[in-house]
Amino acid sequence: MNITAFRYEDSIIVVDCGLSFPDDDMLGIDLVIPDVTYLLDNIDKVKGFVITHGHEDHIGALPYILKEVNAPVYATRLTMGLIEHKLEEHGLMRSTRRKVVKFGQFINLGDFRVEFIKTNHSIVDAAALAIYSPAGIVVHTGDFKVDYTPVYGDPIDLQRFGEIGKKGVLALLCDSTNAERPGFTASEKTVGATLDTLFREHKKSRIIVATFASNVDRVQQIINAAYQYDRKVVVEGRSMVTVIDIAQKLECIKVPDNTLIDIDELKNYPDNKQVIITTGSQGESMAALSRMASGQHKKISIKPGDTVIFSSTPIPGNEKSVTNVVNELMMKGAEVIFQDVHVSGHACQEDIKLIYNLVKPKYAVPVHGEYRHLVAQKEIARKLGIPKENTFILKSGDILEMDAKGARIHGKVPTGAVLVDGIGVGDVGNVVLRDRQRLAQDGIVIAVLGIDKGSAQLVSGPTIVSRGFVYVKESDELIEDATDLVLDEVTEALSRGITDWPKIKNLVKDILGEFIWKKTKRRPMILPIIMDN
Repeated sequence: MNITAFRYEDSIIVVDCGLSFPDDDMLGIDLVIPDVTYLLDNIDKVKGFVITHGHEDHIGALPYILKEVNAPVYATRLTMGLIEHKLEEHGLMRSTRRKVVKFGQFINLGDFRVEFIKTNHSIVDAAALAIYSPAGIVVHTGDFKVDYTPVYGDPIDLQRFGEIGKKGVLALLCDSTNAERPGFTASEKTVGATLDTLFREHKKSRIIVATFASNVDRVQQIINAAYQYDRKVVVEGRSMVTVIDIAQKLECIKVPDNTLIDIDELKNYPDNKQVIITTGSQGESMAALSRMASGQHKKISIKPGDTVIFSSTPIPGNEKSVTNVVNELMMKGAEVIFQDVHVSGHACQEDIKLIYNLVKPKYAVPVHGEYRHLVAQKEIARKLGIPKENTFILKSGDILEMDAKGARIHGKVPTGAVLVDGIGVGDVGNVVLRDRQRLAQDGIVIAVLGIDKGSAQLVSGPTIVSRGFVYVKESDELIEDATDLVLDEVTEALSRGITDWPKIKNLVKDILGEFIWKKTKRRPMILPIIMDN
């Protein structure tokens, strides 16, 4: 959920607008997007969204947020291509102003002037931003690495970082994701050499490569290896197909003629002439590789002799899902390869030091990564001579105020998570999530009663049914005892003149809850339903 607002007097610009994926306890939730109450409260000041690159955690929330905050969007070529695909899906193309920005170009937005600087990352067309304001220059690296031999395009523009550093930089917001890792991040091209070796060693088997859909450079190298060894390539997985299609149209990827084939054409080629590039490197349950591993894919089945290459490392938290997929693949006889088929898209310690030495900021503001990664970058900044009091680790919502007098954390703005469930945005809150968790853990018991409100008589029921609590056919005695208890208590309450339905519902909930806890040590959700007969 990367999103950062920069404000100078009556001008606000927003850098990135990303989503996150739900935690395991967010049952039924599809996506999580940021709370933009602050932008809505200051909507007349918002001059535009400036996007660093095309990953979901930087662009994914745009179609949802633009419906409320309709401001122009500025991004580089591939990034804009991916954004426009989302806008088309949401019917926002006509209502959203967009501008494709070239590296080195400046955009004037109110009191701000924003320059896009070429960087490298695990997706093409990633940019850093130099944000010029009357208060000084702020440099935001976005997600980046230093790659002197990128697969596509030019290396990071270190010269421009140095030139801006000579002007005097107020603050540097630098990617911290790999701040705990010593050394330099390896070039993406090193993966190409590894792939070449693997293709050469597995000439007789079908090769399936799982990687991130957005890693266009990785896909390019897989296609290069396939072409070199005279193999046909199938791209599988909706997100993978979408990204490659956009990248091809924008000429960010070069595919030799007659190399890509449709999945239905696989049957025309022997296994040793096939390469399948697929999503699912993180063990996602509905991704193409997971469906192949579980035997649920309609057109591709894993068989003995297949070679499956994971060209990624598991994101923290995904290890169990990835292990499950690997186990299923191996059970079907496939050889699974992990090692040395991935390099990070983020800067390690020496790359971070290089950027700091070029930019020479007065203030250091580590961004991106977990809290421990921010702390690791704070330590790097300290070793480079930036005073401890000039380094700020911000929590979501913190306001960092910088002026001629210095810098300080001064107050907070509203932040939080807005949950997306189907087409509903924000209509599932903590109460609903707690209900879902309780239903998942202990199930539900429903007590249905028919009461004649005029005579205050119980005329039908109670009927007790349950889901996810006990198997009713094997728990007749428990259900009968619960039914008798509710019948006695409700009859007595009505005889005492209690006809207020909310009170009767609470009575049923209390007595059923206590009875079930004593008998089963479970706390299912109890839902009384009273019908007026």
